[in-house]
Amino acid sequence: MHAPRPFAVLGSTNGSAYSQLAAATGRTFDPGAGNTATITLSTAVNTRHVRLTFTGNTGWPAGQLSEYEIYS
Repeated sequence: MHAPRPFAVLGSTNGSAYSQLAAATGRTFDPGAGNTATITLSTAVNTRHVRLTFTGNTGWPAGQLSEYEIYS
């Protein structure tokens, strides 16, 4: 299992002003579970643009993202 990667999820309706949808929290990516992290947002979220902001990496001084998907 890899060390937790803290990142926040931000959303915007216009692509300029972003607000926090999920706080920066350490999320562990487990290779045995497909290296995925599922984040469930409030049903009241109304956004068009989504941004992930990585705030640190406890296991290595770098970050990497290969893909993210959003479902309604």
